[in-house]
Amino acid sequence: MALTLHASSINKNGFKARITAEYAGVKLNLAPNFVMGESNKSPEFLKMNPIGKIPVLETPEGAVFESNVIARYVARLKGDNTLFGSSLIDYAHVEQWIDFSSIEIDANVMRWYFPRIGSGVYLPPAEEAAISDLKIGLLALNSYLATNTYLVGHSITLADIIVTCNLYQGFTRCMTKDFTKEFPHVERYFWTMVNQPKFKKILGEVKQADAVPPVVQTNKKAAQAKEQKHKPKQEVKKQPAKPKVEDPPADEEDEAPKPKPKNPLDLLPPSKMILDDWKRLYSNTKTNFREVAIKGFWDMYDPEGYSLWFCEYKYNDENTVSFVTLNKVTGFLQRMDLARKYAFGKMLIIGKEGPFKVKGLWLFRGPEIPKFVMDECYDMELYEWTKVDINDDAQRERANAMIEDQEPFEGEPLLDAKCFK
Repeated sequence: MALTLHASSINKNGFKARITAEYAGVKLNLAPNFVMGESNKSPEFLKMNPIGKIPVLETPEGAVFESNVIARYVARLKGDNTLFGSSLIDYAHVEQWIDFSSIEIDANVMRWYFPRIGSGVYLPPAEEAAISDLKIGLLALNSYLATNTYLVGHSITLADIIVTCNLYQGFTRCMTKDFTKEFPHVERYFWTMVNQPKFKKILGEVKQADAVPPVVQTNKKAAQAKEQKHKPKQEVKKQPAKPKVEDPPADEEDEAPKPKPKNPLDLLPPSKMILDDWKRLYSNTKTNFREVAIKGFWDMYDPEGYSLWFCEYKYNDENTVSFVTLNKVTGFLQRMDLARKYAFGKMLIIGKEGPFKVKGLWLFRGPEIPKFVMDECYDMELYEWTKVDINDDAQRERANAMIEDQEPFEGEPLLDAKCFK
């Protein structure tokens, strides 16, 4: 079977499939003369992936995109390997660590690194949150690796390949030795993996970042105007034109966010429900919660200006470790920050022993879940979403119980409850 991977030779998401192919004994060719920013914008490429992201795997049966999916496909092409372990629970644990590293490590490394190189808006509070979230993920991984050489079983699996590739970007771009020394078991694991012959064949010599990249000035005109404003007039001289310096390209699967027009939700007709009033009522009600806060919510609720949604995590059977499950929910809420002006949410982590169930209730501006939330927060697709029928007494009472953190909830104890407001 002829397989062609469309990606640059240094793309860490492309590494996943290429290393997997080495372990699976699958022949995988890189597309010749691939140029990021050109090849992936061609009509031929856009037929394979309409949004132009890399990598894309071209197969005789059709194209496949999304790097983790491509790696899974390559791993399954030949059945005589143990890349998914040797049992059903091994398979679940492989998938568990793939999701974990994508959400807790890869996403936060990108939130830290890309704005610094000009591929996105640099905001210090956002960077601080990304680094904090990344440390939570690395701490959890470090704890697990304290007693395990590999992520699943006693040999390399697809989990090790994808987790290592996700760590690769951090180690080589922004996670210096001073940063990673807090996670010695992660360090040991990473350097062990990248020096395995099949990894090294694809990655070559791996060198850890010496320093965090300086922030690229993306608003040069504003900076120049500010500088000129504070200069004495006699010092202002016309400068010769300088050659344009291009910002470094982002050659990863997740490309930089582009400036967006005014949010369509701001253009909706005014609603009688003032979201900040509800959030204040929720926060300030300490007693008689049902009589004050819950009643107040329904008195305020505007079914034409807002909508209510239940959500449930699709893979609850994988939530076997309490702190990993809690971190997963915390990360989701942090990534929902873009919707803070338009939403209120309650997330319940249910059960005292795993697997834990994650269920939630969300209030969104508008009659549907806002499109920009669905597009920008990738966690959304990990949940099943069901619109609440407020005329159904049972659904209305279920919503009340979630707002109230009622315990037991649906007959089970709560491990924790988190609020987005």
